[in-house]
Amino acid sequence: MELGLYTFGDVGTNPVTGERVDARKRLNDLVEEIRVADEVGLDIFGLGEHHRPNYAVSSPATVLAAASSVTKNIRLSSAVSVLSSDDPVRVFQQFATLDNLSGGRAELMVGRGSFIESFPLFGYDLEDYGDLFEEKLAKLLAINEREKLRWPGTKHTPAVEGLGVYPRPVNDALPIWIAAGGTPQSMVRAGALGTPLALAIIGGEPRRFKPLADLYRRAAEQAGNSDKARVSLNVHGFVGEDGKAAADLFYPAQKAVMDQLGRERGWRPQSRAQYDASCGPEGAMFVGSPAQITDKILGLREDLGFDRVTIQMAIGVIDHAEMLKAIEVLGTQVAPELRKAG
Repeated sequence: MELGLYTFGDVGTNPVTGERVDARKRLNDLVEEIRVADEVGLDIFGLGEHHRPNYAVSSPATVLAAASSVTKNIRLSSAVSVLSSDDPVRVFQQFATLDNLSGGRAELMVGRGSFIESFPLFGYDLEDYGDLFEEKLAKLLAINEREKLRWPGTKHTPAVEGLGVYPRPVNDALPIWIAAGGTPQSMVRAGALGTPLALAIIGGEPRRFKPLADLYRRAAEQAGNSDKARVSLNVHGFVGEDGKAAADLFYPAQKAVMDQLGRERGWRPQSRAQYDASCGPEGAMFVGSPAQITDKILGLREDLGFDRVTIQMAIGVIDHAEMLKAIEVLGTQVAPELRKAG
């Protein structure tokens, strides 16, 4: 089983220390975090694309390219690239370039995104939300499949008559994952296309996602893609030598982010009791000691059958030194136990 991390590169004020973290500091700290994740043996690090003042990563491929120069083994992925509001040719070229710089370690995770700022920013209509993703995903997969692109054009994509898209990836094609938040249509689409599925679980009980994971696998089987079916869980969490200390450290930053989103979306402020319940054995957050995290992952694996877990530990502004400690614990104590389990 693979284990890794993802983040959006949060900037702002540390709710505990009052330190102000700007984009310059966060991006440089982030490159160091990816370097340490590589050194301690984590499998993958993903960066999410956002266009908001509280996130520093609007161009995942750029930051990952910087990280490629200080890492050797870790896979480097978007998490996610908002394909709906981007150009599939340029997205492919950026990650193929990263792939060459990193010696074949690039991955691409695409989705529609949970925020909508990129649509008006790049001149897209939200009424086309679903069509934009479907059309651009089809074009991206066609680019990945062969060097010379023949594309008939769609409502939202121009035709291409046999032109090459360069550079090509080191191993001819990029691993392309589809990220989904849990709609049945997304499960069926990913399975039918034969793409790996990144299943975002940021609320509720993870076991309730079993029917969706099963639906994805059935769709893959019916399309003759069973050999390509892989599932990743993308979750929130934090790890520390002491489980309670880890929960206490993670809570202020996580609450600050969730309460801000709550104000935007009409949710009530998060209470500590709600947070603690979510950190429990059946909750959505993977927070605790190495043993607690390992047991929770392995306990869910039989039901959900996943191949990879990526944890968003950098939610909000957390002290950089504490983040480096958590990454080390995850890589040296959790990852080996998961690998032993197969």
